[in-house]
Amino acid sequence: MSKKALMVVSFGTTYPDARRAIENLEERLCAAFPGYDFYRAFTSRMVARKIEREEGVYIPSPAELLEQLADAGYEEVRCQSLHVIFGQEYEKLMEQLRPFGGRFERLLAGEPLLWDTQDYLRLTAALLEEMPRLADDEAYVFMGHGTEHPANAAYALVENCFRYHGAERVYVGTVEGFPHFDYVLARLNKREVTNVHLAPLMIVAGDHAQNDLAGEEEDSWKSRLESEGYGVEIHLTGLGELDAVGDIFVDHCKQAQPVA
Repeated sequence: MSKKALMVVSFGTTYPDARRAIENLEERLCAAFPGYDFYRAFTSRMVARKIEREEGVYIPSPAELLEQLADAGYEEVRCQSLHVIFGQEYEKLMEQLRPFGGRFERLLAGEPLLWDTQDYLRLTAALLEEMPRLADDEAYVFMGHGTEHPANAAYALVENCFRYHGAERVYVGTVEGFPHFDYVLARLNKREVTNVHLAPLMIVAGDHAQNDLAGEEEDSWKSRLESEGYGVEIHLTGLGELDAVGDIFVDHCKQAQPVA
């Protein structure tokens, strides 16, 4: 019987409580692939080093894990990314996978959360089901990470998919790209909104969610909105905690393609 490994790769987080979102997705994937041995890898070495230093737990990079799996005699490795978009971290993962294409009989890779149009429509429909019903003076704002990579355009498509579903007062901004906070603020002002729900559009409610979104510092989105006179309600739930997000990742893992 051939040895098969399920390799689940995320950026990672140093917040133990937030890590539950990653664990939830890992458990969903393990249940969908019972004949595979499970392994975890993080693409962020800074996160991995901090966890090792503070918790005594070593989490390998994708390349380190693949070397271990090859040495252990695995014949098939199915790798599932837990990244939201096909940006720099996903490209970093694929760069580490490609040199190992000839080391296994089968090396497969599943797409990140948002890949084709149906992924965007599925995610936004699921998020709308989770949201509270908005009053006429309320809006919902999601914070994504953002990137200089061209894949940053994904965030604008997420907002447009909310419009497709009829949600006119749901907005998406990013920490490190466009749409930025000022874009979101301008939209809120035009809609005569007085109360804002804030939530992360990230797999985990980690550092960015805890600090940039919901922190008490004056430059957090919560503080900036409050200084503009808005009432703010925080929803610190990572995308990885939602069943619908797990469904998308499981589907992507089932449709994983050979690494070229």
